[in-house]
Amino acid sequence: MLDANGATPTPAKKRWFESLALVAYGLLMRALQPLLRRKLQRRGRQEPGYLQHMPQRFGVYDTPALTPGSVWVHAVSLGETRAASLLVDALRQRLPGMRLLLTHSTATGWTQGQSLLQPGDAQAWLPWDTPQATQRFLQHHRPRLGILMETEIWPALVRACQRQGVPLFLANARLNARSLRAAQRMSWLAGPAYRGLCGVLAQSQADADRLRTIGAPVKAVLGNLKFDVQAQPLALALAQQWRQQWTLQGVPRPVVMLASTREGEEALWLDALAAQPQRRAALQAAGVLWLLVPRHPQRFDAVHAQVQARGWSVFRRTALPSEGQAWPAAAAQAEVCLGDSLGEMPLYFQAADMALLGGSFMPLGGQNLIEAAAFGCPVVMGPHTFNFAEAAEQALAAGAAQGVLDMDAALDQVLAWTHDRAALALARQAGLDLVAQSRGAADRYAQALLALVSQRPQHAGPDTQKA
Repeated sequence: MLDANGATPTPAKKRWFESLALVAYGLLMRALQPLLRRKLQRRGRQEPGYLQHMPQRFGVYDTPALTPGSVWVHAVSLGETRAASLLVDALRQRLPGMRLLLTHSTATGWTQGQSLLQPGDAQAWLPWDTPQATQRFLQHHRPRLGILMETEIWPALVRACQRQGVPLFLANARLNARSLRAAQRMSWLAGPAYRGLCGVLAQSQADADRLRTIGAPVKAVLGNLKFDVQAQPLALALAQQWRQQWTLQGVPRPVVMLASTREGEEALWLDALAAQPQRRAALQAAGVLWLLVPRHPQRFDAVHAQVQARGWSVFRRTALPSEGQAWPAAAAQAEVCLGDSLGEMPLYFQAADMALLGGSFMPLGGQNLIEAAAFGCPVVMGPHTFNFAEAAEQALAAGAAQGVLDMDAALDQVLAWTHDRAALALARQAGLDLVAQSRGAADRYAQALLALVSQRPQHAGPDTQKA
């Protein structure tokens, strides 16, 4: 870190620069609030959840707060909320009667998070990162401690926790090389934010090394919480019912999932199929059913229209018959089933024979593949897996995944696995074994977090501060 003259600043000067940067950041974030309101209103037209409790985004509350002393967990979106559910269960075992304050930033996270709540718990939006909103958030809820999941670091929030005496931790922490470079470019803000945490518990040693580079107080490397995902019998039973309907002349159809696709990846898939008619014909002859699951719900209708426009027969998951009802021929014989629902990834993975990993065929970093392995669904991944590099490397080494250079090669791998069921079965078992060997992170995280809290010196916390 250099000053304007190219020299390394003294500690006092460095603190002055950082304080000035934080003041400027607070003014900027406050000035951007009207833009955030308009963005939320636009997003709310497609996802009404964004319009609910909007004043909370700015630290304004019209509902009673929990009794002081709740455990606050922030899970920004859907994936982080799934990971948080594993940690929350482990914390509840160690803290009988624990009251949970669960915060999110996205509507999908909020919807998924509702399943984590018990009587006496609360759910809220994490406020926009201004000094005023974050201070009001902490003074209203008065949590005992805060746990941020994976990557969510906000400078004003960290500073507010320091001032209010709320110990703040980063759990299941990860930081890829690209994010580290971005943090280093913003070191006047990122440095104090990471240093201001009371403890960081990292997924891997590589994550820990990068986090330490930016100044984070890494206390331990505890693995990835998502390996603790458990089988869901109800989802498995429904997946088996679907498979009984998806048959071709009495033979089960191969089900290939496109998991958490991002904008542009559906076009890559459709173009690759159209480019080689012989391969498409071979896949059709094998009876392949494509289970297409876009990552973002606001894209469901557009993806449906896009696939239909290419001449494919599509049936939507939300139109599938309920249990006990007869299936129409269109649902059983469709070429594509569009997974247009939230919170059902375990069901989709258990219904699929294999999956193409969304986000990995464009430079977006890929999606989490641990859930696929946990439910026995081998993965074909593109070249862009930097968001989950450690898990991707583990899956490749175990034989639970295949890496390819592009969508064209991915379809070749799909065809190969379709015709080589023995190889597919080996990959499936490799994923199950990998997950079984890596379980136990939730207990380690819960134990470490409570130990870190107990080791902190007693001092005035939010209960003793004036509002």
